[in-house]
Parts: sequence; C-alpha cells; structure tokens
Amino acid sequence: RRAGVDLSRRLFSQTPSVASGAAAGGAHDYNQRVRVTDLKYLKQKRTLCVTFDKQPDKSFSLPAEYLRVFSPSAEVQGHSPDQKKVVSGRRFVGIIGIEPVGHYAVRLVFDDLHDSGIYSWDYLNDLASNKFHNIKDYLRQLKRLGRSRDPPRRPPQTTTPPPQQ
Repeated sequence: RRAGVDLSRRLFSQTPSVASGAAAGGAHDYNQRVRVTDLKYLKQKRTLCVTFDKQPDKSFSLPAEYLRVFSPSAEVQGHSPDQKKVVSGRRFVGIIGIEPVGHYAVRLVFDDLHDSGIYSWDYLNDLASNKFHNIKDYLRQLKRLGRSRDPPRRPPQTTTPPPQQ
C-alpha cells in the first residue's frame, strides 16, 4: 500500500490534454511566473508536496487544511477583499481528488466536498512561499472570532426506546 499518490505522470506527461504543456516548456504558459514540476499527495499526512521549476531541489509541503482554508474559490475569497471568509473546523480535512485544469492549475477536491477552488501554479507558489505567515495570521483570526480548527462537536446520539404499546 502506497503512502502517497504520485500525480507526476498524469499531470506532467506529454499528453496535450493535461497540465504538461507548460510544465514541459510548451507554448502555452498562460503568463505563469512559475511552473509545477512535481505534485504528490501524501494521504496519511494529508499533505500535498509541490516542486516548482525555479527551485527543483526543494519540495514544499502544504497541508490539506491549509489549502482548504486558503482556497482560491469565491466561496472562501468572496468577490472582493471585504467578503473573504475565515473557514474553521477543517483540521482533519483531506484531499480526495486532484484534477488538472488546462496547462496552469489543478482543482482540488476535499473530503468535505469543497471542489470549486482552482489552484494556479502561481497561487500554489504564493501559498508555499507565505505558509508560515498565512498560518499565523489564520490562527489569530480564528482566536479573534472565537472559532477553532477542530470540527464542531456533535451532541451524542441517544437511542430512545420505542413507545410501549
């Protein structure tokens, strides 16, 4: 049983229909500043490992929780800076799908069924480069709002005996 899922062959093969054209130096770079050269999801650690062309010897570990709460989707980011939402309760979220989007991004599908974020190579690089600052700021916001990284607790279910007849 493999500890992670290696998406390199699927995402970076020479097949024109997947995200390889730009990564392999194809004609369509969509004005990306960086390109992803390797992408692996480690299921047990709930971590996406990303390598960029500008730092080929360094792999960045991005926890699924971090990727989920910083999703580029309008659902999280809003349509303007004042509409940005602070997502809580996602400490144990995982990734159940990674889909190539053109030659420039991936769509991540999380096990809470959030799937509307398209993570461009530039956005992944920004998340990787600013991970510690972003997480620190996120934790401050959670504290200020009285929220938690942990999912809400469900009240214990009690079984009621059927009525006596």
